[in-house]
Amino acid sequence: MSSKDRPKSGQPLSNDPAMPKATIGRLSLYLRHIEQLLAQGQETISSNRLGDALDISDAQVRKDLGHFGPMGYPGVGYRIPELRDRLRAALGTNRTWNVALIGMGNLGRALFGYGGFLHRGFVVTALFDNDARVVGTEHAGMKVHAIDDLNRLTRDLGLQLAILAVPIAAADDVAKKVEEAGISGILNFAPVRLNVKKDVSVVSVDLGLQLEQLAFLVNRKIIPGEDVKSVDEGETLPL
Repeated sequence: MSSKDRPKSGQPLSNDPAMPKATIGRLSLYLRHIEQLLAQGQETISSNRLGDALDISDAQVRKDLGHFGPMGYPGVGYRIPELRDRLRAALGTNRTWNVALIGMGNLGRALFGYGGFLHRGFVVTALFDNDARVVGTEHAGMKVHAIDDLNRLTRDLGLQLAILAVPIAAADDVAKKVEEAGISGILNFAPVRLNVKKDVSVVSVDLGLQLEQLAFLVNRKIIPGEDVKSVDEGETLPL
């Protein structure tokens, strides 16, 4: 494939359904790092330098990016503006996503106040809760709606993704309401597996599990001679 045949900025990078999940996870790491480099005025980077910065082998970097066809240039490496645009296209962060935030307890309010979502193109467009004491209140000028309004507001506001910051006992029922509303992506903060259809994509964040993984790695240093096979520090244990 010649350079003129390569996907242009804004086009999806790959339709390969067999792309490993680990590769998809590393795309965000690549994107964040090269955005930092670009902000510092750097225009090119080699697979070796990109891998060293993220503790990933240069062979793995080339393999990951190779899913999208030729991207590097002989004697130059990767051109950072082009690589950034193509990674954004692959991850969908070259567009705006309307997000429903469901659950306005302590965690939900903290997530609502997090500015990093908007920077990546994720706009919290509607707030929901099932507590009558919370429904109707406002946060930063945005009204909290009853969960029963989810269907209507999904249509009216074009909601595409949902963040679930609800208790374990409510998570599955809320996920079903999200599915019925036609929202096809869920970021789930409840430490439970959601029973949704295959066409609904779910990414779960279990903060307790992450702390357990961290404690395990630190515990290995505290208790010498422990004969335990594990990942190296800096890695994430498989979920």
